[in-house]
Amino acid sequence: DTVEAGTVVRGNDELERNMVRVETVALSKGLPPEVITVLLDLALSLNAGTANCTRVLKFLIPATVVPQEAIVKGVSWLCVGKMPMNAQVLFVRWVLTVFDLIDCKDDLRSIYGFIFSFVTEENLCPFICHLLYLLTMREHVHPYRVRKLLDIQAKMGRQPFLTQLLALYKVFRPDLVTLSLPSRVRTGFKNHNSTWKVALSAVQRKNKGAVLVDQSLSLDVKEKPSSRKRKLHHLAIPPLTSAFDSNSSKKVLRLQELRSFKELLENIHNIELPAQMGSLLGSALALHYLDCVQDESAFLRLNFWLGHSLQEVYSTNPRTSINHFFLPWFVFVHCSQEGFSSTESFLYKFLSVWDGCLLRPQILDLLSDIPLMPSFCECPNYLCCNQRNSRNTISALVTFFMELVRFVGLLASEGLRLESCHVLLLNQTLAFYETVCDMFLKFSLPLIIMPPAGVFYPALFATDSVSVDRLGYIMYRYRKNLTLAKKQEQQREQTFHISRNTYKEFNRNLQAMVNSMWNSWWCVPGSDIEIDKDLIALSKVAEPWCRFDLIHHPALFSYAIEFHQRTGKYWNWYMEFLFNQGFYGLNNFIQTNTGHGSTLNSQEDGQPKSQP
Repeated sequence: DTVEAGTVVRGNDELERNMVRVETVALSKGLPPEVITVLLDLALSLNAGTANCTRVLKFLIPATVVPQEAIVKGVSWLCVGKMPMNAQVLFVRWVLTVFDLIDCKDDLRSIYGFIFSFVTEENLCPFICHLLYLLTMREHVHPYRVRKLLDIQAKMGRQPFLTQLLALYKVFRPDLVTLSLPSRVRTGFKNHNSTWKVALSAVQRKNKGAVLVDQSLSLDVKEKPSSRKRKLHHLAIPPLTSAFDSNSSKKVLRLQELRSFKELLENIHNIELPAQMGSLLGSALALHYLDCVQDESAFLRLNFWLGHSLQEVYSTNPRTSINHFFLPWFVFVHCSQEGFSSTESFLYKFLSVWDGCLLRPQILDLLSDIPLMPSFCECPNYLCCNQRNSRNTISALVTFFMELVRFVGLLASEGLRLESCHVLLLNQTLAFYETVCDMFLKFSLPLIIMPPAGVFYPALFATDSVSVDRLGYIMYRYRKNLTLAKKQEQQREQTFHISRNTYKEFNRNLQAMVNSMWNSWWCVPGSDIEIDKDLIALSKVAEPWCRFDLIHHPALFSYAIEFHQRTGKYWNWYMEFLFNQGFYGLNNFIQTNTGHGSTLNSQEDGQPKSQP
């Protein structure tokens, strides 16, 4: 019924009775679309008063879908500027909660500029950025919007929600967003739907035929759970639904309408991404589509959804999420061959509580997709700087690093054996030892640990030149560290003592490397790699003793052939030619231990540049 103008709100018993009646229906069955439209307009217009505005928003639970026109009209009430700030924030939070239930988003995207104008409101900015993130398409990214976000960032600092939106803008228009953004942008949007979560979940369970909202974004629930075990029904993969109305003038095809891969290929340019990115995990055709279009914005949105869902899994009991979440997720990662930062973050936390048995094959498979990072180089510096403020003594610190390095050495040796000295694993292992060899000089740690034979010899006899060069650099730096340590020990400038076994290990490795690469005698009697002469004879290799020198070494032989074809046979010229190819690690090793080498490319630190 139409309410007459001037009707008193405060103390109106009839209004209160009707509000209670509507609230009861909303919380039990949900409200139909037409009622959502009427009540939202009533609340945001403030015709029922400010208090009733927030009250209505809190029980505005949709039974099925939310009409797009209701949201558009709500934004127009925002533009009027009469609502108090808490009501404005509550409205935008509600829109974010029911976003996946909005029947169509074409008109909502058409008022993108009006929504964007609210980013200047400090209290609204985090929520507006989240809404813009969900609505943004390539045509929405303009220079003036990028400048505005950067101006806000300059005032507010690098806020996660601004960084997240700028990262999406950069995907669409990298020419406009030129600033460097973190490669692993942490989730910038907090969860805003705790106000409606319980009621919305209850209504959805009753209305199973309705479009389900993705409730996996709900983490911070203030309500006390009914039992200690949190129910994870909302972590199920959401159904595949379109973000556009089927009656829209825009020619689009819903992914759920596709029945074959052929249909997917025929309509590849007319398909819109689903409203809920998590639904991709449950559709084989959707995964094929994502793989074909290579849409970076889609991966960003999916990564965002995965981050929240995995955090929910981690904060509860993962065993209860195996069938309806974990397994579809594993299938998706395996099929897409795509790494997600949210997956990495989850695994780093999950491994600390993993029993080693739960989903063992899948977890180990996911671990193989995590990119290797040189994070160890930060570890010694951090601990050395902070050990003064802790109760740990320098002895405990040294013991910790000794155990860590030796464990990694054993792990790397076994990995290289199992993977037949895979070149990528070998180079990552050598990158680790590039830090280890300099712990005394760079981090002031009274500790020098040599690489085990299972790492040293695969690098010495590697078939790629990068690994051999890096080993040369590592041995060069070991000598620098040991020389300084011995000098300080002789001058009694230090209270610790480097073990004689360390010097023996270094000398043994040094002898093996110099003999094989410089003296053309790699199989020295009494060494680690001594081989029976009769066994060598069976190989029928001519002059086997020189097969790993600087000329015949498998990693350097192609350079020797190129030099021979270009120049001739002069040894000194070959040395100059070889080290001019960028082998600074080998150059410094040879120069330090034999007195020969190129003086043109010798560097003080000897850091090899030819790294993968």
